[in-house]
Amino acid sequence: MNDDLIMSNTPDTDYSQALAQGWLPIRDVSRITGVNAVTLRAWERRYGLIVPHRTAKGHRLFSTEHIQRIQQIVLWLNRGVAVSQIKPLLDAPGPSDEAPGSDWQVWRHTLIEAISELAERRLDDCFNQVMSLYPTRPLCERLLMPLLDELEQRWQGQFGAQLERVFFHTWLRSKLGARIYHNNRSLKGEPVLLVNHSDLPFEPQLWLTALLISSSHCPVEMFDAPLPVGELGLAVERLEPRAVVLYSSKTINTQALNKLLNGIECPTLIAGPAVRIHYDVLSVSTTEIAGLCLANDPVEAHLRLNQLGLL
Repeated sequence: MNDDLIMSNTPDTDYSQALAQGWLPIRDVSRITGVNAVTLRAWERRYGLIVPHRTAKGHRLFSTEHIQRIQQIVLWLNRGVAVSQIKPLLDAPGPSDEAPGSDWQVWRHTLIEAISELAERRLDDCFNQVMSLYPTRPLCERLLMPLLDELEQRWQGQFGAQLERVFFHTWLRSKLGARIYHNNRSLKGEPVLLVNHSDLPFEPQLWLTALLISSSHCPVEMFDAPLPVGELGLAVERLEPRAVVLYSSKTINTQALNKLLNGIECPTLIAGPAVRIHYDVLSVSTTEIAGLCLANDPVEAHLRLNQLGLL
């Protein structure tokens, strides 16, 4: 879609001319996003999730912003959220204050290009360069977290998406794991225990949380899979961590939370998109379970642990 269209709030009133300008009909949106037209209309009519522009004759026209919103809806659905509960999740984040063409945007574009071409050495060189220039927090907040969001949108319904995902996640786990391992070798004291509390084999932002904590000269213990009720307590008993971080980007069983955390006396942090999904329930839990707090993302999780005097 061209720049003139992005700057315009409404398409041309003539349907054919609007299409020539780059506005998309529903059939093309369905092809791009993988969401069929019937579902897109239902999301509009029943839930107000998408509000496309309409011509005088009732034709629906979609912009790039609509495409991005649909991709966000699909992401929340993939996280286990009911379609009726998605609208407040979409509308919650504020607008980005990053200027177009910023250095961060250029870095992200360079990384995405390397990922799309499976160019590991170029990906590694780019990442090493930016890591040498910036502290860990802006690196995560301005580069890696937005990069992960862009990649998830890019991978919605795209041929070769799983190939890119596996390539990048394998590289990222290796890269961050090596750095955290190196830091751990020179650090002493009780670790922060981080647990992947979703059914996904890899939670990238859990590893960003570990990187931020490790950069604060705190040892990190990573469990990259959920622990059953009882065994989390056993891990805490044996490791004696200063805090536990449970991370999930998907829905979690909030009813089992009390049982899962029973007997855990160190501060516990629930982090990730699961916090937004279950915010009302989890907010109540923080008043009922001693030492429990919440964080939406890695930067906020790092901040919470700092506020508790644990880092």
